[in-house]
Amino acid sequence: MDIERRLNLVSRNVEEIVTSSELRTLLETKSNPRAYWGFECSGFMHIGIGLVTGAKIRDMINAGFEFIIFLADWHSWINNKLGGNMDNIRTCGDYFKDCFTALGVPPERTRYIWASELTGDRAYWEKVIRIGKLSSIHRIWRTLPIMGRSMETADMDTATMIYPCMQAADIFHMDLDVACAGMDQRKVHMLARDVADKIGRKKPICIHTSLLTGLQEPVSKDTERFDEDSEMDRKIKSKMSKSIAASSILIHDSPDEISSKLRAAYCPAGLTEGNPILEIAKCVVFPEEGGIHIPRADKYGGPVDLKSFIQLEKEYSNGKLHPLDLKKGVAESLIRILEPVRGFFESHNKNLDAMKKIEITR
Repeated sequence: MDIERRLNLVSRNVEEIVTSSELRTLLETKSNPRAYWGFECSGFMHIGIGLVTGAKIRDMINAGFEFIIFLADWHSWINNKLGGNMDNIRTCGDYFKDCFTALGVPPERTRYIWASELTGDRAYWEKVIRIGKLSSIHRIWRTLPIMGRSMETADMDTATMIYPCMQAADIFHMDLDVACAGMDQRKVHMLARDVADKIGRKKPICIHTSLLTGLQEPVSKDTERFDEDSEMDRKIKSKMSKSIAASSILIHDSPDEISSKLRAAYCPAGLTEGNPILEIAKCVVFPEEGGIHIPRADKYGGPVDLKSFIQLEKEYSNGKLHPLDLKKGVAESLIRILEPVRGFFESHNKNLDAMKKIEITR
């Protein structure tokens, strides 16, 4: 595969690459660069993780990357996910492996590494401490949104401040060329780039995808602050969350559940900014299907097929497309896209069933 094709696969449908010139040089000089995406093992997988992230991981693998899916069990424990119960966290990690396989991430071309595989190595903790010694408390404090923590949180345990140093050390200890994540992880990636020269390590190239807004009305005002930038602050506050059932679509939801959640979703007529249904269309439907079919009644103009998101956005902003029709079109697409996932879990339900038991007891 030529360089331009590989660059296109890696860079399509991402919000930011730090930096594009470094990425080009990497692909020109290395056939199989090493990349990763880290995940807290914290609950059911929603489409923001499954479809946006899953698609980018497939792109990276197809572009020739040696790809690591990092199951951050220690980080989940520090962040008190699933009650801080390591057995439950490990069960969730195994469930995540099933999810990515169901989403078409080839297990034979993907390496899964647990954080606990790194933490037994003295050299790993040396990196953690060196990063901490090179970073001010204020700089570490600014990275706390990576944990879903407000920058104004006062009541937290001391281990919380170790987490960002660990996440940066993960990148160096696994000798990564590229670190991938959602935009909410940007600050810790910049921390890793800033300290790289000081500890004699290469700067990771960073690839960041958009955050998918939850199905409820985006948060506009709140006492908590997650980022100095007001727009990024809004995105982090409003992102799809597996801990808020009404705000997320899980990758193994039934067709009825998908339709019901989307019917109830926030989607004001003509509004294109902060509209979760349009965001799903932009970040999931068009990349996966190349277009969208809107099943509209004849009295309202009949069914319509749109080939670009710009066209869809224009039709919606001009009032030519009703919110209910948009929701139906997106629902039909999601149901179709997620059909293989539902099929996978019908015959591979052990870890999903175990997760359901954990969720019930939370």
